[in-house]
Amino acid sequence: MTTSVLPQEMADRFAAARQVADAVLFEGYVLYPYRASAAKNQLRWQFGVLVPPHWGAGSAEHSFQRTECLMEPRSGARLSAELRFLRAQRRTVQRRSPEGGFETVTELELPDRVLVPWDEGVEERVTLAADVSRLTGEGVTVPFTRPARNETEPVHDADGQLVGRLARHSARIDGRVRLTASALDGPYAAFRLTATVENTSGWQPDDDADRAAALPRSLVGAHLLLGLSAGAFVSMTDPPEWAKAAVAACHNEHAWPVLAGESGRADVVLSAPIILEDHPAIAPESPGALYDALEIDEILTLRTAALTDEEKREARGTDPRAAEVIELADTMPPEVLERLHGAVRALRDVTGPGPAAPDTLAPDVPGVRPDTPWWDPESDRSVDPVRDRITLDGRSVGAGSRVLLRPGLRRTDAQDLFLQGRTAQVEAVLHDVDGGVHLAVTVEGDPGVDIRREQGRFLYFQPDEVAPLEDA
Repeated sequence: MTTSVLPQEMADRFAAARQVADAVLFEGYVLYPYRASAAKNQLRWQFGVLVPPHWGAGSAEHSFQRTECLMEPRSGARLSAELRFLRAQRRTVQRRSPEGGFETVTELELPDRVLVPWDEGVEERVTLAADVSRLTGEGVTVPFTRPARNETEPVHDADGQLVGRLARHSARIDGRVRLTASALDGPYAAFRLTATVENTSGWQPDDDADRAAALPRSLVGAHLLLGLSAGAFVSMTDPPEWAKAAVAACHNEHAWPVLAGESGRADVVLSAPIILEDHPAIAPESPGALYDALEIDEILTLRTAALTDEEKREARGTDPRAAEVIELADTMPPEVLERLHGAVRALRDVTGPGPAAPDTLAPDVPGVRPDTPWWDPESDRSVDPVRDRITLDGRSVGAGSRVLLRPGLRRTDAQDLFLQGRTAQVEAVLHDVDGGVHLAVTVEGDPGVDIRREQGRFLYFQPDEVAPLEDA
């Protein structure tokens, strides 16, 4: 079976998810300060790099990614898949010699930019579509090849004179996409879908081959878009009760599938090399792609605008996408920049019943001051962080109590693991507006504990993450 053209309806659905997919594809493509000579740009492309298997065996990177998720296809449904990745294209710079030939140089200066050697990223796609009924058993496997390629681009000066050229070389890439499905036991017509993407390149690296040698033969930023013509996928982060055990049994490696596309729909999945939430979206305030992984748009834009003219010339010559970032930062209107300073995604009324204003608490709630914003501790006299106590394992715990720290698995801060088994003193019992309880603590033996108390800089744990000890 060879690659196929996606049905137009599915292509339209994928287009709705492609803005986020593009952010995944180009994450870390070119890093601030957007110049090839910058130290940050000596190690690019950190996400979804599927390297040749003979090189990946001795590295921390992998030659495949595996996606498993649940789907409920209707009768006659077809599954469409689109693999997207970047192909690293090595660019060298050549100057025209007086004799009419070309010689390789480290840079070529032009009035508006400085051209330098660089690895460009060329987007590649592999598409396929098959009836869901064909995916059971051996499933469907689609091999693909991108042959080696050489090309040149002439470079002219402001007067139109030929002054050099850019020589580009792309290495051969081989890979395959495999789709299989197996029916789940139970009353629901659900299937476990497995999608595997592999780099099958036969390239044999030399003993001293490094990552730079492997990149042109790698699938960079690899991710999958999956779509059902009829039916729905099951959320992997918020599955229905009947599917929770089956979701937990799914085995995902180097990729994570989430519902994508229009909010409220469940017929498209994006499986990406980074963890996303269902229906991820680009912030509406974002003025354009900045490519630098996980940076804050406002700070990055201001720093880019502050580059020197010479630094901007090199950035423009590094890559067309870097040139677009420079142009974006230099021409951004003040009102667009102001939008990047902060945004409120949603507001909800926590005032209770009645016509109270959104920033105050209702006047008829006992213990509440109606003239104080809800977020001010003085707004609710019914709670007191210093005097409030809670009961843990039958013992009263509050300010001054000693507890044993045992961070739970839900916590995402890896530094909390270093506190496992340490003892601490409770400084306050805090209640949030959602009814949750948090314990503010200081770690015993911390030499800076007095300063932390003075500044109110505590560590926070939930009640099930501590065990009570004897009171001080």
